[in-house]
Amino acid sequence: MSELLLGGVAACCACFFTNPFEVIKTRVQLQGELKARGQYHVVYRNVFHAFYSVATTERLVSLQKGLIPATWYQFFMNGIRLGVYQCCDNLGLLRNKQNEVVFLNSIIYGAVSGIAGAVVASPLYMVKIQLQSKAAIPDPVGHQHNIQSMTQAFRQIYLTQGLSGLWRGFQSSAARVAVGSAVQLTTFSKIQDAFNEKQLFTRDSYIGLFCASTITGIAVTAAMTPFDVVATRLYNQPVINESNKGLYYSGIMDCMIKMFKTEGFFGFYKGWAAAFLRIGPHSVLSLMFWRKLRQFYFEVNVPAQTREVS
Repeated sequence: MSELLLGGVAACCACFFTNPFEVIKTRVQLQGELKARGQYHVVYRNVFHAFYSVATTERLVSLQKGLIPATWYQFFMNGIRLGVYQCCDNLGLLRNKQNEVVFLNSIIYGAVSGIAGAVVASPLYMVKIQLQSKAAIPDPVGHQHNIQSMTQAFRQIYLTQGLSGLWRGFQSSAARVAVGSAVQLTTFSKIQDAFNEKQLFTRDSYIGLFCASTITGIAVTAAMTPFDVVATRLYNQPVINESNKGLYYSGIMDCMIKMFKTEGFFGFYKGWAAAFLRIGPHSVLSLMFWRKLRQFYFEVNVPAQTREVS
């Protein structure tokens, strides 16, 4: 339980600083949905223009839209993801007899822990996206949901779509987090092992954690962005209430095919710059907070002679 709590708190701390990048990423990913380049009005020219546009045409506080569901999402998703992964490590499922991370094991348990967190937290991710996409401008991007708060969104979804509506599209979130989690946790662990083996940094140094987390952020952005765009599209699409099905896409593969036909390969990497500016710092902050919180927790609660902080 302590591992789950520490992982969740670490992710919440990082979320406050990186949520503005998540807002921008969501907006850019929805821009030009199912339209070829040059056939839609460009609201956000790039990530920096998007920041300026949101801050000036709406309000500065709009850069923190969806912060409450985003924070709860990070708590439950990353709490479960990081906690389960660390429990697997504590049980010796990730390392060989030389205490080295086994690449395949890390990929498998990283993906499994990510899927568990994503499924549990899926309703929060849906509401977060719908709140972040809502813009008080004449020509907003993406479908605009008539919601103003997290509680209103949950109530409206439940009344119109039932309990299952809260988990609509969870497969896309599970795929997104499975890929991101497997890459993030495996890359971070392997880089940390390499740093320790080469003695490039003192163990648990901030510089070493920062370098490992930054490299990890690059790898995660490259691997996860296509799944991230698909998840954003599926969660934000309007719903046919009679059938409780999405109006634009029937599922992950349908979304991918339609995107490829209309937007091309690079449509899957819309918002990649915002994604990296969000994922990079978030990886750095969440993993650093997680590592330091665990270190502090064990220093306080575990006797020195039996302490073993991985």
